[in-house]
Amino acid sequence: MEKMIGYCGYNCDLCAARSDDPAVRQKLVDGWRKLFGHQAYTAENVRCDGCRADGRLADKSCEVRPCAKERGVESCGLCADFPCKKVRPLMGSREGMLLHCYPRTADLTEEEFDLCMRQFAGMENLIRIMVENRRLPAWTAKRGSSK
Repeated sequence: MEKMIGYCGYNCDLCAARSDDPAVRQKLVDGWRKLFGHQAYTAENVRCDGCRADGRLADKSCEVRPCAKERGVESCGLCADFPCKKVRPLMGSREGMLLHCYPRTADLTEEEFDLCMRQFAGMENLIRIMVENRRLPAWTAKRGSSK
């Protein structure tokens, strides 16, 4: 699958909402209910082509996508108003997500993490994009990595 980074830095290519398999999407929905309390998603309405596509979107209430499109930026990290109130709640790391959702993550399985959380690690991508565009010093790319 081609690497697909959302405006907010999320790894859209890793998201189970892009799966053609309804059973995979149902597991995603079940996990999001457990971890985040999301109740509105179903295996059908969570189906997503990624925020850069003009097709289906899982999060129809996201404020970042329309803002980035209106401003003509490839990434929120390139916006003059970064970090703003729209993107700030989406900025996260894998470690941060695990702790933010604790204690619901105390019994998280590796499959649940892969289906429900791994795509949200956008900080690494935002830092990389900002370094590539000289908005942050080059040394921050090494320090910003959670690898």
